[in-house]
Amino acid sequence: MAKQFDVVVIGGGPGGYIAAIRAAQLGLMVACVDAWTSPAGKPAPGGTCTNVGCIPSKALLQSSEHYEQVNEHFAEHGITVKGVSLDLAKLIGRKDTVVKQNNEGILYLFKKNKVSFFHGTGSLAAKTDFGWSVKVSGKTDEDLEARHVIVATGSNARELPGTPFDEERILSNDGALRLAAVPKKLGIIGAGVVGLEMGSVWRRLGAEVTILEALPDFLGAVDRDVAKEAQKALVKQGLDIHTGVRITEVKTTAKTVTVQYTDAAGAEQKLVVDHLMVSIGRVPNTQGLGAETVGLKLDDRGFVVVDEDCRSNLPNVWAVGDVVRGPMLAHKAEEEGVAVAERIAGQHGHVNFDTIPWVIYTSPEVAWVGKSEQALKAAGRDYKAGSFPFMANGRARALGDTTGFVKILADAKTDEVLGVHIVGPMASELISEAVTIMEFRGASEDIARICHAHPTLSEAVKEAALAVDKRTLNL
Repeated sequence: MAKQFDVVVIGGGPGGYIAAIRAAQLGLMVACVDAWTSPAGKPAPGGTCTNVGCIPSKALLQSSEHYEQVNEHFAEHGITVKGVSLDLAKLIGRKDTVVKQNNEGILYLFKKNKVSFFHGTGSLAAKTDFGWSVKVSGKTDEDLEARHVIVATGSNARELPGTPFDEERILSNDGALRLAAVPKKLGIIGAGVVGLEMGSVWRRLGAEVTILEALPDFLGAVDRDVAKEAQKALVKQGLDIHTGVRITEVKTTAKTVTVQYTDAAGAEQKLVVDHLMVSIGRVPNTQGLGAETVGLKLDDRGFVVVDEDCRSNLPNVWAVGDVVRGPMLAHKAEEEGVAVAERIAGQHGHVNFDTIPWVIYTSPEVAWVGKSEQALKAAGRDYKAGSFPFMANGRARALGDTTGFVKILADAKTDEVLGVHIVGPMASELISEAVTIMEFRGASEDIARICHAHPTLSEAVKEAALAVDKRTLNL
């Protein structure tokens, strides 16, 4: 007999496991089905983010930054270190340990919140009198029934047409996280978040990194001033970034990858590298979901079609995260997961796409929320702008990291904050203040009137707010 639940969540990534926990907190009987498996053959919930995305990449970014600091910057502090060497296997091992800790943490949270976990691939099988039949295919097959189903199956890396991933020479984010040796030359197609972060990791560890981007502008979705500052810093560090390129051919051998392309001027170019990482976006993961079996509607790109509340075309079938419209961000998936769980329980879930922050964890970090200056100009919106450089911030000077600035855009009449853009140290942590202000439709004057501890990087946010009114104090 099928095991019955109020809610079955298919997928244990950020959207799925958070939805399951929140639904359980609200008193519902919940199951979560997830197929991720660790190298040891054990369940590894957490999805792409925990296993081959957000978490392992940040572990490698941290380790590689330490390595670069000791080699390039310790002397500035009067610290002399000789005989520095890299143990790549140990560095990768630390990353794997961090991933394992997160996997185990999610399993603990399931147990704590009385969420039943099933290790395997979940698929929609049929409509039943109880609700929906969900089949679990794994080491042990299971039959589940749910009054509500939340689809949270995530996404997969997009392949370059005609160049499938082999994770040896042609790498996705997965392969780029577990190279056995530092390549002499690494090529990356795509200068987005993942490409820049992984390019930074391997450059710091000693690789020559070349990044090829098809779009004419570097970080085209980012505020232009911020993108220019970030590009200048990354190029100075040694990343070789080319925009406006068109890939014409990719050939692999046992030891190299050759990329033929035309540059922005239309000239033919050739790049020969040890490995090629392809980072050109992601595609929704609906393989094996059973969408056709039950009539779950997908759009022409494979996303589950949902309304503004994440309801699909089927009754009591919901979908969240990368498998639906909107930004492919872990924290967006989490917010949707919470909102859907609360709607199922009769509450009013809340997700505001206008206040979802974006972060690139390079050095300098890049973070933003809301509208860019070019977007406001295109919309014909009257606005005021204020910015403040980290060069004039005492804490940044003490850190020895003064690259970048904070920029705030506010409505010309009401002073409501419309966008905040940061490039510089710890931008990922500073952006939350901006999100909070914007969620409450606050003004730049609100930030300017709030006391910020001294000396902190956050004072740059206050000073940028003061600059909107042309009264910055420390510049």
